[in-house]
Amino acid sequence: MSKKTRVYLGLHLNLLLFSFASITSKLASSQPLFSLEFLLYLSILFIILVVYAIFWQKILKHLPLSSAYTSRSVLIIWGFLWGSLIFREKITSLMILGSLLIILGITLVVKESE
Repeated sequence: MSKKTRVYLGLHLNLLLFSFASITSKLASSQPLFSLEFLLYLSILFIILVVYAIFWQKILKHLPLSSAYTSRSVLIIWGFLWGSLIFREKITSLMILGSLLIILGITLVVKESE
């Protein structure tokens, strides 16, 4: 596997990890404030964010910020997937259209600045 492939694989695994932060924060918000469950979810969220931040910095040593940040738009897709599978949320056509517009906008802005 080439170095570039490993870097992009690491980036996307890190983004997958970051998508779990949304799940954890939503689960924490459904618990009574300062309950044991709330504090447990909050601790897990903190660990996820620390690990994500460390690996994000390592990835930025090998990729330009514009490339790495453009890849973050995949978080929208992970959000849809987790919302649908875990929280039984409905995905509407307007949500898909809005997401595509966001991804397109990010891509255009990054491409134009390069």
